[in-house]
Amino acid sequence: MSACRIRLAGLDDLDTLAPLFNAYRQFYEQPDDLALARGFLQQRLQRGESVVLLADAGTDTAEGAARSLGFCQLYPSFCSVEAEPIFTLYDLFVTDDARRLGVGRALLRAAESLALERGVARLDLTTARSNHRAQALYESEGWVLDEVFLAYQRYPGAPRPGLKRA
Repeated sequence: MSACRIRLAGLDDLDTLAPLFNAYRQFYEQPDDLALARGFLQQRLQRGESVVLLADAGTDTAEGAARSLGFCQLYPSFCSVEAEPIFTLYDLFVTDDARRLGVGRALLRAAESLALERGVARLDLTTARSNHRAQALYESEGWVLDEVFLAYQRYPGAPRPGLKRA
């Protein structure tokens, strides 16, 4: 893709980002909820809790607006062991019509450039075991599969196995 432009998104981009984020959530089998998507992004951006990179195809002459192609959302965090800041690349989404055109690759490279710019030591991401296309992209860009650590999740308040309630 020759005309892909990547830029930092801000609050002014919520109307563009919200439908992309909503589609991303639906890809992961969440219900269609544009208001929730917009509100979540608005909070993250207002509070400075995430950095969003937006990919577009430049100006569409018919409508005078850029055609959105995808986005990448990074959450700033820290690695205690390395005592360095890191980014967690949590969301990467490319619209159906822009897939296989290099947009995802461009977003990954822009995330890495931003990390270098901001002195971030490492980027981390997780993906579904079944998302083989994404895994191939990550590996082709030099991302290394962690085969040392296991990831666990705990939902607060969920029952604990083996404990009997009185």
